Amino acid sequence: MTNTAKINDQQVRWGIIGVGDVCEKKSAPAMQLVANSSIEAVMRRNAAKAADYARRHQIDKWYDDADQLINDPRVNAIYIATPPSSHQEYTLRAAQAGKPVYVEKPMALDHAQCLQMIDHCDRHQVPLYVAYYRRALPNFLKVKEIVDQGILGEIRFVRISLFQSARWDLEHPVGNWRVNPQISGGGHFVDLASHQFDFLDFVFGPLEQVWGATENQGGLYPAEDLVSASFRWRSGVVGQGLWCFTAPENAEEETVQIVGSKGKLSFACFGSPNLLLELAGQEPVEMTFAYPQHIQQPLIEQIIADLLGYGEAVSTGITAARTNLVMDRILKTV
Repeated sequence: MTNTAKINDQQVRWGIIGVGDVCEKKSAPAMQLVANSSIEAVMRRNAAKAADYARRHQIDKWYDDADQLINDPRVNAIYIATPPSSHQEYTLRAAQAGKPVYVEKPMALDHAQCLQMIDHCDRHQVPLYVAYYRRALPNFLKVKEIVDQGILGEIRFVRISLFQSARWDLEHPVGNWRVNPQISGGGHFVDLASHQFDFLDFVFGPLEQVWGATENQGGLYPAEDLVSASFRWRSGVVGQGLWCFTAPENAEEETVQIVGSKGKLSFACFGSPNLLLELAGQEPVEMTFAYPQHIQQPLIEQIIADLLGYGEAVSTGITAARTNLVMDRILKTV
């Protein structure tokens, strides 16, 4: 698919704000591997860590001030890899500078912030992308293909189960921003279930109705650690989900099941990339896949193609904001 180029250059030269763990392997290295893409500069508030990252990844420039990176004339696209509490602020600054934005997920602390980010980028005529990279991975594209081709028949329901023990939280009782709602927007549910709901949005479209209930049973951190949700699409497909982050280790489980009139498809969002297709009256079929070394690379390739005018990216501010709205409704903030 051919689009109009969104940057006035033949090379996407990234400036990265927040080179923490996600930039070590998942995302940033791919920006150096994809054609017509390079990393111009990185920024972290800790100057020593910024310099260390730049040295280890063979990047010439580093900053400890976000505005200096955003306003670097050689940088023509901004990747925001900070916790969600600063996504809105940095997105607005980048848009003000006229530079496209790729922001980590969840897109922002809440749906209201997402709408402000979308509006600001629209007014400054810059594209906004969000790192829901499952929309571009081969195993997840196969899930969508199976549903779209009617292999499961008429879809009846979707069921999500995600049960984890609190082992990691007990070993790291302080300093985990992912369970601080003021920084992350919620707890492990927001961090992980947002991927699941965004992918279901990709397969089935926006949810029409969402209900949720939350508890903090373990009292290990301020955020919820147990979430139950029911949801419904306009098509009549319904879903249920249960997320528990204080389960015993022998009860740990992670699966998404899509059930239709002809059978079911089971897969994990965070574990094995393989799919299990079980059609009525037939032997189960396991489809095997492998994740790329840099898991965001397929989506980053789409974004670069979109920016340079020869492709289209499937994860945008518009699509990602819908996932934030689902999170808000489940957590009863709207």
